[in-house]
Parts: sequence; structure tokens; C-alpha cells
Amino acid sequence: MFKEIKLSEMKENPVALFKEQWALVTAGNSEKLNTMTVSWGAVGELWGMDMATIYIRPQRYTEEFLDREDYFTITFYPEDKKGIHKICGSKSGRDIDKVKACNLTPCFDEAAPYFKEAEIVILCRKVAKSRFNPDEIIDKSVIDRFYEIKDFHYIYQGAVEKVLISE
Repeated sequence: MFKEIKLSEMKENPVALFKEQWALVTAGNSEKLNTMTVSWGAVGELWGMDMATIYIRPQRYTEEFLDREDYFTITFYPEDKKGIHKICGSKSGRDIDKVKACNLTPCFDEAAPYFKEAEIVILCRKVAKSRFNPDEIIDKSVIDRFYEIKDFHYIYQGAVEKVLISE
């Protein structure tokens, strides 16, 4: 059971959630969806809207779903569900059914799927997509540390349409 709140009413620190708890980003529909672990993300204000930003490498299967769909979700889980991030962060949905492997229960009552096991659901409407340009990365040590194979992340900005918290 979930209750809707405003983004500004979230008690949790979004920076800490991404950095310490990690999240799943999910896109798709009731016929086919994909989810993946993310630990890089942000929540703030952009263009007069509450906005969430996620970073996805181009080879990730979820990127296809994010491109195709207008909405995606970012979901956070209790500590006892931390194991989902190992599977969803290391396995491809091309090869396994991650939802089944993690015993997740999809919910399709919003514009994008999310999972019943989540503590926090952020529903986002896709607003913009860009990509890190290596020529515009000022601190070149970032490239050496994070982009050995030059697979620079896509950056998705989503307007936060709804925040749900488990009750």
C-alpha cells in the first residue's frame, strides 16, 4: 500500500538514498519492462519543475526502454532488499528475467512500472536526454577513473510527477 506525498515532503535525503541505498530505474509496460540498479542520480529543480536525473551507460538494456517510453520510475528499497542491487546491477535483462530472479512484484497502476517491495517510488516524465561529452569534462581524471572504454553516460532528466511512499 502506497501513499502519495509531495517531493518536498520526503524525509529522506535523496543524495544519501542514491549514494548509500541505491535505487532501481524501471521503464516499460505490462508486456515488457526492464529495471537496473543505479547509484548515480540527483533530485532538484530545473526549468521550474521538480526534476530527477539519472545516468545510464549506452550499453545498458534499460536504455532502450528509457528511449521508448515517456515515463520511468526510480525506486528505493529497505535494507533487507539490498540483494536486488547485485542482480539488477550486474545482470542484463537481455539474459535473465531480473524481476523474477529478485522476487519483485510489478505494479502497473501508474504511467511507468514500479515494484510493490519499494519504500519510495518517484514517478518521472521524461523531459530531456543528453550525454556526457568528454571534451566538456573539465577534470580529466574522471575520464580515466570512470570511462576506460569511453562509454559515456546518457543523462535523463525526468519531471517528478508523483512520489509514493509505502505505508
